[in-house]
Amino acid sequence: MKFKLLLFLSFFLLIHLCCVKKNLVPLKPYKFSSKFNKSTPLKQVLGVNAFEWDFQHGNNPTVVNNELLAGMKSFTAIRHYMDWEKLEHKEGSYSFNPTISGGWNYDALYETCKSEGIDVLACLKTIPAWLQETYPVGERDNENVPVRYGKDFSDPHSYIEQAKVGFQFAARYGSNVNVDTSLLSVYTKPRWYNDKINEVKKGLNLIKYIECDNERDKWWKGKKAYQNGRQYAANLSAFYDGHMNTMGPGVGVKNADPNMKVVMAGLAKPDANYVLEMIKWCKDNRGYRADGSVNLCWDVINYHLYSDDENSSQGNKATRGSAPELSGADSIAQTFMQVAHKYAKDMPVWMSETGYDVNQQSPLKAIPIGNKTALLTQADWILRSALLYVRNGISRVFFYQTYDYDFANGGRFSSSGLLNKDHTRKPAADYLYQVNKLLGNYSYSGTINSNPLVDKYSFNGKQAYVLVKPSENGSSIKYTLNLNTISNARIYYPTAGQDSMKVEDVKVTNGKLLLNVTETPMFVLPY
Repeated sequence: MKFKLLLFLSFFLLIHLCCVKKNLVPLKPYKFSSKFNKSTPLKQVLGVNAFEWDFQHGNNPTVVNNELLAGMKSFTAIRHYMDWEKLEHKEGSYSFNPTISGGWNYDALYETCKSEGIDVLACLKTIPAWLQETYPVGERDNENVPVRYGKDFSDPHSYIEQAKVGFQFAARYGSNVNVDTSLLSVYTKPRWYNDKINEVKKGLNLIKYIECDNERDKWWKGKKAYQNGRQYAANLSAFYDGHMNTMGPGVGVKNADPNMKVVMAGLAKPDANYVLEMIKWCKDNRGYRADGSVNLCWDVINYHLYSDDENSSQGNKATRGSAPELSGADSIAQTFMQVAHKYAKDMPVWMSETGYDVNQQSPLKAIPIGNKTALLTQADWILRSALLYVRNGISRVFFYQTYDYDFANGGRFSSSGLLNKDHTRKPAADYLYQVNKLLGNYSYSGTINSNPLVDKYSFNGKQAYVLVKPSENGSSIKYTLNLNTISNARIYYPTAGQDSMKVEDVKVTNGKLLLNVTETPMFVLPY
C-alpha cells in the first residue's frame, strides 16, 4: 500500500514539475458544478458561421437580398468570416461600403442583422495580399501569422498593422460616437464612373463583438502560420488596446470603442493549456488591474470542437461524427469553464465552430440511425450539441456553417451546411428555428436526471423541461417526469420541414407524466 502511495505521489510530482517548467497549471476534467454555470438563454447557442454572400448576391453586393435573408433568419446570430483584404485592400486604404475587394456593403449587412435581431461576431481573419507579398514567394499564404515577414511573433509591436485595422473597424461599427475623427480614413477614389464612394462614419453601434483572427494554433500549416499561446497573447495585446497604449494613436479596438468585446480566436485544438499560456504572458507583460486581477487582453475565451469517434476534433484518426454526449465534449467544456472561473474572473466561454457533415465519405459524418437519415441524425446532434453547451455553461455557440461547400465532396466540412441551395432550411436548421421560436428566451436552470438527460429551463416564472436519451443507437427509454401539482402539459417534438414543432396536449396524473424519451430532444411545458 505504501509503495502504491509513493508511486502515485512521484507520478503527481512529475506531472506538476512538467507543468511548472512550461508555466502551465495542471488541469484535469472535473464533475460539473453548477457554480460554474452561467444562465444562458437558449437563443444564444443557435448561431451559425456565415459570409457576406449569404446575405448579398455577388451580382448586386450593395444591398441585402430578401431571398437570402429569409434563410438567414433561421439563426439568432452569425459569426461573420471577414477577410482583412476586404477592409484594407491596400495598406492604409480602408473600405466598408463598398469594400474595394468584392464591392460588398458591410453597412447594410450589419444594419440588417441588427434590425432582424441577429447578433454578429465579426471574425477578422487571414492577411491581405500586400502583407503576403512581404514573404518569400514559396511562403506566401493568407493564413500566415499576421505580421510582416521576419517580424518577431513574441513582440506586440509586430502586429501593428492588424491592430490598426481593428481600430478602424471598431470606430465605425462600435458604440463610441466620440472617437477622434481625425484618426479615421477611408478609400475615396471611385472604381469607375458614378461609383459609390466610401465615407467616414463612426459610432454606428452595429457590432458588439470582434474576434481576432481564426484558429491561430494552425499546427498543420507550419511555423509561418502557427502561434503558441504566448505569441498569440502578444498579438492580442496589440489588437486589444495597442499594447496598453504604447503603439501610438489609432491602434487597438478598445481605443476606438471601449465597449466592444474582443473575442480570442477560436482554438482548433481545444486545449485549455493554450489559454493558460496566454494568461501567463499577460501576467508577465501586462501586469495587474486595480482589482488585483491579471490585465488580460481579451474579453471572451473561445474554442472549436467537432465531435467525432476519436475525440480528435480536427485530427486525422476519426472515421465519423459522434453524438456530442459521447465525444468528451462536456469534459472539455468544463475544463475551459474551470480556467475561466479560476484565472479569468468567470470570463464568458464561447464555442464558435462545431457541426457535422452529411456526405457518408466524410470523417465527420452524421450517420443514419434506424429509420433516420443522416440529415435527421445531423439535426439531432446539432440540437443536442446546443443543449450540451448550455448545460455546461458555454455562453454562445456558432454552428458550421450556412451552406455546403460541395456536397459531393467527401472531405471534412464540405457537406456541413444547414441551409439548402434554394435557401430553405435543412432539418438541423428547422430544429434550431423551432427551438428559438418556442424557448429562445428560456435559460438553463439545472439538470435533474442523467439518463435520460432531463434539463430544466425557466423564463419569467414559467418552467420547461428538455428530455433526450444521450445515445446513438436508435433506442428509447421510459421516464416519469414529476410535475408536482401540475395537471396539464404540452409536449413538443422537433419536426423536419416545418416552422413549428409538433405539439401534443396531455393530462398529468397525480403530478406524474410518463414519457417515452428518444434520441431526438423533446420539450415539455407544464400549464
